[in-house]
Amino acid sequence: MALAVKIEVLHKERITPSSPTPHHLRIFSLSTFDQFSPALYFPLILFYPNNSDIHEVNNIDPQCLVVERTKLLKRSLSETLSRFYPFAGRIHDHASVCCNDKGAMFLEAQVNCPISRALDKPDPGFVKELVPNLQQSTEGDIGHDLLLVQANFFECGGIAIGFNVSHKIIDAFTLSTFLNSWSATSRGLQLPPHQYVAAASRFPSLDLFKPPPPFVKIARERCTTTRFLFESSKIESLKAEAASAAVQNPSRVEVVSALIWKCAMKASTANSDSARPPSTAWLQTVNMRKILGQPSAENLMGNLLGFFAVISMKGEGEADLQGLVAAMRKGYKELKMKYGANGVGVDDVSKLLKEYGEVLQRDDIECYCSTSWCRLPFYETNFGWGKPLMSSPAIEEIKNLTTLMDTSDGRGIEARLTLKEEDMAIFEKNEELLAYASLNPTVI
Repeated sequence: MALAVKIEVLHKERITPSSPTPHHLRIFSLSTFDQFSPALYFPLILFYPNNSDIHEVNNIDPQCLVVERTKLLKRSLSETLSRFYPFAGRIHDHASVCCNDKGAMFLEAQVNCPISRALDKPDPGFVKELVPNLQQSTEGDIGHDLLLVQANFFECGGIAIGFNVSHKIIDAFTLSTFLNSWSATSRGLQLPPHQYVAAASRFPSLDLFKPPPPFVKIARERCTTTRFLFESSKIESLKAEAASAAVQNPSRVEVVSALIWKCAMKASTANSDSARPPSTAWLQTVNMRKILGQPSAENLMGNLLGFFAVISMKGEGEADLQGLVAAMRKGYKELKMKYGANGVGVDDVSKLLKEYGEVLQRDDIECYCSTSWCRLPFYETNFGWGKPLMSSPAIEEIKNLTTLMDTSDGRGIEARLTLKEEDMAIFEKNEELLAYASLNPTVI
C-alpha cells in the first residue's frame, strides 16, 4: 500500500527588506486597474528536480543542502524586497499600499516523497497544498501579506517553490519580473536598480469615498480542474486547421483558446436545460502594456489587465474553429485600435472594466474567461540549481476559467481548465480535443 503523501510545514517567518524603504516612498498609489481588480490571490508553483552534481551529492549532507538553499532563498528574497518594496507592504485603503516593510511570509516545508511522484499526472489537489494559503497570514484582511512563499523540499532533493500573490497590485507580468530579479540575486548577479514605475503614474486612482465594486464576481460552484498538454507539433497541425483568409497565421494562444471554447460550448450544449443561457462569450485577458505600445509601458508595475469579449450564439449550429479564431483576432485588433492609437485614460479604464463586468453578469450569456501566461519568462527563474522542469498555476476552482502557460521548451502550451463537473465529464472525452491535447500526462 502506497504511503500517504504528507506535506509538513517546519518553519514560518516573515522576510523583511534588507534595507528600509525611504520615507518618501512609503505610500504606493494603486492604479485605476488595481482599484477595480477583485481582491484575489493567484498561486504559482515552480518545480525543480535535484540537479546537484555527483560531487555535491557525495560531499554534502542532504539536510545541509536544504539548510543552505533555504538561507539563500531568504537572503536573496530580502534583498529583492528592497527593490520591490511594495511587495513587503500592506494594502492601506482602496487607493494605496502602505510600504511599511512588514515583509513577505516565507514557509519551509518537507514532503515525504520524491518530486517525481508530484509530477506523475499531477493531482490539482496535491499541487494546491504546495502553495501557502492565506491562513498563514495572520494580520487580518486588509493587513494580509501581499506575497507568500513556500519552499517544499522533497526526499530526492527536488524543490517546489509555491507563491501566492495579491492580484490587487501584481499581475503575472509583474510577478515574472520579480521572480527573475529574485533568482538573479540568488545567483549572485549584480543588478542595476529596477526602473519600474507605479502604474498609478499613468492611470491615477479614482478619488472615491469607498472602493469601487470589482469588475468581476467569482462564481464558485461544484467544479473540477483538469490539465491538458498541447505539444508543439499538435499546435502546428491545429494552426493549419484554423488558418483562413481572415487569419492566415493564427497564434498558438488563438488556436488553443478557440478549440477549448468550441469543445466547452459543445459540452455545455449537451448538458443544456432551460436554465442554461442561449449564448456564450469568451473573455480574454490582455496585458495592457502591449496595447499601449510604448517601451516605458514595460516598466509599469501593477495589475494592468484589459479584456476583450467575443460572443457566439449556441443555437447557430456547431461553432467553426476558423470563425472563432477570426472573431478572437478581431476582438484583439479592436481593443488595440481603440486604446493603442488613441491612448488610454482613467475614464477609459473605468469604462472598459465596467463593460466586461456587465458581460460577465448577464444572465443570457454563459461566459468563459481565459488568461494567457505564455511568453512570460517563468521558466527562466533559476535560483542557482537550474531552471524549473515545470511551471504551474494552482488556480482556484473558478467556473469556466482557462489558464494557458508555456511548456518548458517554450513551444507547447499547458492549459488548465475549470468547468462544472457534468460539463468536464463530456469535455475531456471530446475526440476533436483529444486529437490535439493529452489529458494530464506525466511531466518528464
